[in-house]
Amino acid sequence: MAESQIHVAVIGAGLGGLAAAIGIARAGHKVTILEQASVLGEIGAGIQIPPNSSRILKHYGLLEKIESVSVRPSDFIIRSYRDGAVLNKLNMVPFAEQHYGVPYLHIHRADYHRILVKEAERMGVKLELGSMVTGIDFENAVIRRREKPDVGADLILGADGLKSICRELLLGHPDPPHLTGDLAYRIIIKAEDMKRHPDLRELAEKPAINYWIGPHGHVVCYLLQGGSLYNIVLICPDNLPEMANTAKADLQEMRDFFTNWDPRLKALLGLVQETMKWRLLDSQELESWSHPSGKFLLLGDACHATLPYLAQGAAQAVEDGAVLGALFERIEHRSQLTDILTIYERLRKPRTTRIVKGSNALRDIFHMVHGPRQEERDRQLTQHAPFEGYPNRWADPVFQPWLFGYDAFAEVDVAWKDYKEGTFPGTAGQLKPDL
Repeated sequence: MAESQIHVAVIGAGLGGLAAAIGIARAGHKVTILEQASVLGEIGAGIQIPPNSSRILKHYGLLEKIESVSVRPSDFIIRSYRDGAVLNKLNMVPFAEQHYGVPYLHIHRADYHRILVKEAERMGVKLELGSMVTGIDFENAVIRRREKPDVGADLILGADGLKSICRELLLGHPDPPHLTGDLAYRIIIKAEDMKRHPDLRELAEKPAINYWIGPHGHVVCYLLQGGSLYNIVLICPDNLPEMANTAKADLQEMRDFFTNWDPRLKALLGLVQETMKWRLLDSQELESWSHPSGKFLLLGDACHATLPYLAQGAAQAVEDGAVLGALFERIEHRSQLTDILTIYERLRKPRTTRIVKGSNALRDIFHMVHGPRQEERDRQLTQHAPFEGYPNRWADPVFQPWLFGYDAFAEVDVAWKDYKEGTFPGTAGQLKPDL
């Protein structure tokens, strides 16, 4: 730890911002979170916690709390959209713990967020709600707020999500999210309602994650909250008006898109009484996530927003936070802050870039139209053992361990050793502290 306490201001109280705040506070530093919302809480539905995230939660002592409100999926099951026939199946219980030492989990986003907020507060993190950021003095690490006093810190972390004001301030120009051509219906229904339908009972009783893949879209379903709720995500082409990113769903329009899909899906959608649809957006890769002053840094969706198809968006934000926390455990004096930012970005940027590109590529795999490529994809899934580049990316024998086996803390251990030996590229080296 540094010879004196460092003050870090985090803009945004999402999952990534909270993970960073917890990690930095655990290292003994002062953390203030500035959140635009006047009431703290997360909206949304289900979220997946893969082993690369579970490992971090275990390190923080939070895995037991997370598991108490989570579900462990037994298998990944990829199905044909036509009739639900199984194209490929990947075991998760006991596979995840046997191979990676931690489970794969499904959780409601609100439960996940609540647990992280409580842990941040327990660690002494100060949360200031209703903080609308209007500007940042990057050279002096000062945050301007609407109708509230400025906040100064030693380091500012911009963790304000896809529609990041921090990113735009860093770039010096507007940088709105980019269209991807897809939208999502996000739905939660009661599992007990499904159990009354004979064709849906198995889906409601067996905690698996089911994917139906078909032309121009796919469906993801899994259980939440001890199996009492069923989370449904429908992906299809974006037809929202130009200026609208969300809208109340027309249920008939939603059902019409999936009219030729598995009869079980049609029965499932028949239970939906209302929902919304969300445009899926992402951002363009940035040349750098930090300011040359060494006093500002982006993390999470603010700098590497991704499509949800690999189920890694939140996991990557949490990894960002864990890496920063681990670096702050090792910092010895303030003059190393610039090097900390360099190490963080060099550790994180190549990985998040690969995941963003991998998510885009998986959309193309899942959404194939009828034809020779789709037939070959299905043949590989049903008849061939996994190989590098396999259509089920989670079963790929090269990609899976790279994805799930990532250990943020071990990565920092190696990087810090190189840094102390003077062999980490791009850093200024061991500067004399001026405290």
